[in-house]
Amino acid sequence: MTRPANLLVIMSDEHDPRWMGAAGNRLVQTPNLDKLAARGTRFADAYTTCPICVPARAAFATGKYINQIGYWDNADAYEGAIPSWHHVLRKAGHHVASVGKLHFRGLKGDDHGFSEEVIPMNVVDGKGDLYGLLRGENMPVRTDGKKMAGLAGPGESEYTWYDREITARAQVWLREEAPKHGDRPWVLYVSLVAPHFPLKAPPHWYYRYFGRTPDPKLYGSSERLPHPAARDQSENTCYDSYFDAAAVKRARAGYLGLVSSLDENIGHLLDTLADCGYAGNTRVLYTSDHGDNLGARGLWGKQILYQEAAAVPLILAGPGVPEGRVRSATASHIDVYPTVLECVGSDASPGQGVSLFRLAGGETPQRNVLSEYHASSSKSGEYMIRNGKWKYTYYVHYPDRPQLFDLESDPEELRDLGTDPAHRTVAKDCESILRGMLDPEDVDRRAKKRQQELVDANGGYDKVKKIGGFGYSPPPGYKAEFT
Repeated sequence: MTRPANLLVIMSDEHDPRWMGAAGNRLVQTPNLDKLAARGTRFADAYTTCPICVPARAAFATGKYINQIGYWDNADAYEGAIPSWHHVLRKAGHHVASVGKLHFRGLKGDDHGFSEEVIPMNVVDGKGDLYGLLRGENMPVRTDGKKMAGLAGPGESEYTWYDREITARAQVWLREEAPKHGDRPWVLYVSLVAPHFPLKAPPHWYYRYFGRTPDPKLYGSSERLPHPAARDQSENTCYDSYFDAAAVKRARAGYLGLVSSLDENIGHLLDTLADCGYAGNTRVLYTSDHGDNLGARGLWGKQILYQEAAAVPLILAGPGVPEGRVRSATASHIDVYPTVLECVGSDASPGQGVSLFRLAGGETPQRNVLSEYHASSSKSGEYMIRNGKWKYTYYVHYPDRPQLFDLESDPEELRDLGTDPAHRTVAKDCESILRGMLDPEDVDRRAKKRQQELVDANGGYDKVKKIGGFGYSPPPGYKAEFT
């Protein structure tokens, strides 16, 4: 039986778990995350439910997969209609506070389930990225890469300032508000935005990496894996038009600088937790909403199901959690819902995930976890499952071009076995498992139907296309940066 305790949930944005000292990376400096992993359990094979912000965060809140909840893209944000773990715990009398990025709808009257929301960042105007709804054969070209390449470098952005404010407000909450809620375990959800682009990092971190970062893997045009879904995204986002050698160098240093800046802020939170005397009765869970390609295969940002974007860091530490352990059992963000409930001693239904306390204890449940994508720059639904050592991806638009990787022998996904005759049986078995979880074509139709409804509600294709896209959502007090 897990002893009830407080919980500090820390979420970052776009942190590829490979860029962390605890994962064996000797270049990037993440001493605070490394210490957290050393005094807890790190889950080495953890996945987001969707490699883009808004759907991933809706699934994280509800403990369900995207196809089950219908928040498909960055223009269809969570509004509280499906109960979240925040709702469940608040109803049971726990104080559940959030500080920082939510990326929910955020309109007047929406109830996301928190007892309080401090400086939340939600989608723009309650609508988000309408431009990303325009998918399929008539996708208009995006120019996100122009802003991403142009802003990469040393300095401060509204995001680095916002992260500092989030960290400060969370420290104040721990010192002044947490003591008011000692009757039963509380949950504090702190959501930072680093290392999400703009890839502009504080100089004291940026220059530690500038000129020292390795080149992205498979970056040269002749080296890239020629999968048509990756080509679709590359052509739609037009990154190659803006990322010359100098921009690549700046962007890579900026990303790693932001990872270390994130770690610095996490250190402030953990130090405050200890200073306030909560270390002995508070657990800490760290993760990210998804990863970042960071130039691999010529791709930047997220929005695809390769490991760089779909895998996430996941660490649980604190009372009763095995220390210094690394677990290889596949984990998912849907597992956070039952973990949070178990942590605080709630007797509510745990949902469909597997508690991380069980996985930390060594259990290896026989299951497959799913990640899926239905958003901008994709022509159709994309679905990934982990089946033991096998990683299988199915594309509705390219049914004859599945991808299959043996992650034990090929963790960098360099050898695609999806159409290899010698692995046809494995690929077919994985497809059967996927179809046992959902109907890919039907889910794709449902997503596109909802997206068309939103396009129509906002004036139709031409008007939405004219609105255009923006590089990233603005934090409170800033305006959206349109491309």
